[in-house]
Amino acid sequence: MTEDDHGKKVDEEWKRKVEQEKARAEAAGDAAERGAGPAPVASFAFLVSGLVSQALVGLGQLANPITNEKETNLEDAKFAIDTLQILHDKTKGNLTDEEKKYLDSVLYDLRMRFIDAAG
Repeated sequence: MTEDDHGKKVDEEWKRKVEQEKARAEAAGDAAERGAGPAPVASFAFLVSGLVSQALVGLGQLANPITNEKETNLEDAKFAIDTLQILHDKTKGNLTDEEKKYLDSVLYDLRMRFIDAAG
């Protein structure tokens, strides 16, 4: 602790922590004003859902986030589905039952949608 100009004792470490917390709060407020929220939690399901979204955009079933339009691009859809299959093959024996069921289910569903779109 140090003394300030008025003879009061000041805990410099506490003061530094308060300033850091204030800066973090201001940054969080700025992010909230921009519409940014906390980052999602990384998980296997989140990874798979991102690839599913890419496949659905390629199948023309979700709007392209860049153009905001539904556009069919079967090559992009096939790439995302093939990537999910690689993930399925490479993680065999390392997934929980729930993760395996989820991945099997989305692969089946996307393949059926691909057949419909390509037909």
